[in-house]
Formats: sequence, C-alpha cells, structure tokens
Amino acid sequence: MVIITAGMIGVGKTTLTDLIAKHLGTEAFFEPVGDNPVLPLYYADPKQYGFLLQIYFLNKRFAMIKRALADDNNVLDRSIYEDALFTQENHREGNISDAELDVYMQLLDNMMAELQTMRKSRPDLMVFANADFDTILYRIKKRGRDYEQFEDNAELRDYYYKMWSAYQDWYEAYDASPKMMVDLQQYNLEDPENQAIVLQQIDDRLAELDAQNQ
Repeated sequence: MVIITAGMIGVGKTTLTDLIAKHLGTEAFFEPVGDNPVLPLYYADPKQYGFLLQIYFLNKRFAMIKRALADDNNVLDRSIYEDALFTQENHREGNISDAELDVYMQLLDNMMAELQTMRKSRPDLMVFANADFDTILYRIKKRGRDYEQFEDNAELRDYYYKMWSAYQDWYEAYDASPKMMVDLQQYNLEDPENQAIVLQQIDDRLAELDAQNQ
C-alpha cells in the first residue's frame, strides 16, 4: 500500500513517517528540506524566491509520488496533494504573481493527469498529523533550524498561523484518497507509548479500509 502523511512543519510528521515505514516494513520517502538549496533563500526573501521554491518542491514531489505509486508499497512525508496549499498562500501573500500561479497550476494539472494514467493512481491512505498552533510554534523553536525561527519575525509567525489555519480547511476538503487524522498534541511521538497508540490507530483504519474493499 501507499500511505502519505501531511501536516504543518514542526508537528512531528517526519517522525510519524519514519515510524509508519518501520512498522510496515517499507520504504520512507522524506520531504527534501535539508538538501534544498532554495529554502533558506525563500525564508530570507520570499517575494523573490516564492515561485522558484514552489516549482522546486513540485518537481521533487511529483517524482516522489510517481516512484511510490509505481512501487506500490511506500510511505511519503508530505506529497504533491498538498503542494498547491503553499503556492496559493504565497500568492495571497504577494510572493507569487498571478502569471506565476497560472503557470504553476497548469503544470500541477498536467502532473495530476499523468498520475491518473498509472496502474495505481492514488494513495491508499492519507494520515494528517495535527496539533494546536502553540504546540507547532514550540516544536519549530525546539528543532532549531535558523531560517524557521520566528521570535524576531512577526511576518513569519503570521505566515505559520495562516498555514496552520489553511491546513484545517485542506484536511476537510481532501478527497484524493481515504484519510484519517492523528492528534500529535495529545500523542507526542517522543513517548514510545504514544507511538504504539498512534500506530494502532493507523492499523485500525487500514483494517477498516481493507474490510470495505472485500
């Protein structure tokens, strides 16, 4: 099966992806952050690098989802299905022009149409990692990536809040595959007992889907 994880930066999504992959004995595809040469540039000057960043991520996520669907047994840390969420917010913020948004959306539509031609055309399950906004801020601060820090940057903090709010609506509207939400505020994955609880929730959801397909 192919499982995708989704959620805000700092919520614990990468840890969740790794746990699911190890639990199911499959490969994890991680979001290209540490080796992304555009991301620090974007945080320094979002208006100059907003479009470049979104094209970079779109290209990487398209390649990842194609590999995962072709292998038919993987877990992806974020995916092409939520990519437009960031592009649209950058457009609202004035970081991406109308013309750039049109180019992006046409490219995304072409990519999604190509996915529909594959033998496996969609994930089996989307797992949305959620937590409240204050918890997100705490975890962003704790992990300590310099370009993500917001204490002296009110605009960045405001951007995080807008993305957190947008994610709540995105989850409700998501219909590309079956879905579920896991509460990583209540079940902080630093605790092994919480890891077991969350993995059991995912197992239960997969069992439910399997029963529906019988």
